[in-house]
Amino acid sequence: MKQLWIGGQWAKSSKSDVRSIINPATLEPVDEVTEGTPEDAHRASSVAAEAQPHWGKMPALERGKLLHDAARAMREDRAILSRLLTLEGGKPRIENLDEVEWCAACLEYYAEIARNSHGSSIPPVAEHQINFTIKEPLGVVAAIVPFNYPLLLLMWKIAPALAAGNTVVIKPSELTPLSTLRLAETCFGHFPKGVLNVVTGTGQGVGEPLVDDPNIACVAFTGSTAVGTRIAVRAAQHLKRVNLELGGIDPLIVFEDADVEVAAAGAAWARFLNAGQVCTSAKRIYVVEAIAKDFVARFVENAKAIKVGNGMDADTDMGPLISKVALERVEDQVERSVAAGAKILAGGARLSNAGPGYFHAPTVLTEVKESFPVVSEEVFGPIASIQVVKDADEAIKRAAKSEYGLGANIYTSNLSYAMRAMTEIKAGTFWVNDPLTDNDAAPFGGMRKSGMGRELGEEGLDAFRETKHVHIDYIPEKKGYWFPYKNRKAEMPDC
Repeated sequence: MKQLWIGGQWAKSSKSDVRSIINPATLEPVDEVTEGTPEDAHRASSVAAEAQPHWGKMPALERGKLLHDAARAMREDRAILSRLLTLEGGKPRIENLDEVEWCAACLEYYAEIARNSHGSSIPPVAEHQINFTIKEPLGVVAAIVPFNYPLLLLMWKIAPALAAGNTVVIKPSELTPLSTLRLAETCFGHFPKGVLNVVTGTGQGVGEPLVDDPNIACVAFTGSTAVGTRIAVRAAQHLKRVNLELGGIDPLIVFEDADVEVAAAGAAWARFLNAGQVCTSAKRIYVVEAIAKDFVARFVENAKAIKVGNGMDADTDMGPLISKVALERVEDQVERSVAAGAKILAGGARLSNAGPGYFHAPTVLTEVKESFPVVSEEVFGPIASIQVVKDADEAIKRAAKSEYGLGANIYTSNLSYAMRAMTEIKAGTFWVNDPLTDNDAAPFGGMRKSGMGRELGEEGLDAFRETKHVHIDYIPEKKGYWFPYKNRKAEMPDC
């Protein structure tokens, strides 16, 4: 059984409750973890708060070296970490091997840019004065992470937070905590005690207490819009900083000039990656009528060719959904959409021949409308909904009509289409001909109901820093504008 990681060592919970972590592909238990409590959350935040002043004063070069060491340790442990990620989350292992590498690269990126960014010089307003800014750490950051990319979405938070001089308390998803616990010991165990802490448990038992905890200066959260909204409200009561990456119903447009074969394959990958359990997956696909028949046929071929199964099998393309609840939610969304008039071209139901787990067939729906559940709700499963539109104008207009704005994808070689779509569609990331590709140096985050704040890039570093203005006059002297004002009578205009 895995315990909590507090103060650089394994720690028992204040209670003896445990949670069994289930492999969603086989339904077999993988391990057990301690079920954290509000008392555990506060214990971790207190240890982090005690460690933060020393960590924050450590030269960026030294912090950077420790981050580089963590990245190297991740690569050395890549085989075991990727296996754990697959067993607890279900993703194909090849994707989890990639995830570990991406995490290491993110650590290396922030290890370097934090050495090169500490503030700026400002032109003074008078003689013999100097003005500059310094950027200081916020304090203790609570990182609340979802199940779908347990390490990557964690790293996007803690790499910049640690590089900036903050300490962290991590609450992993209660469904996928094992890889995070291993990461804490094997990759961050060399950090000063208390700099990185992990408390496993539920949102109610650990997440909410962290949001309310007076030691926590910032809450970095990835998850649903509903939960993110509750966190924002609670944090606002304490005037805490929040960084929220929330839900999305991202559009993907295929214009009439697109290479249909490439677009169909790219759109299928963008929708069915990780069984559709991706915040930025292509959840609304719009295809221009002139090429719709060809695109839909090729898209269906791609969907049917996807090998669904246990993520530990090397030839598996798509694994299971994370839980029975997740599977039933997706089934309900498909059923309601079909009842409303949607047509199933492929899939449409759970799969029993892939194994005993929570498998759902890659599903393609057409003749859908904006009001159908598979379009109006965020579908966290392998369900593609395709809408045929008359022309580019209609495609852009419908894609832009959303309360969300996490990402958007298009396929075109027409610069006019690309620029118009980029301008009119509200989205934190806009991909042209290359869906879902991330870049550590580029900011990531949502607009509208898809969140606030940015991860990655220098913006991601600033999310965990406070700017202080320093004003120095190196020749102390009396100022002519001080009291008494009678000395300034000559300045008074006649009225």
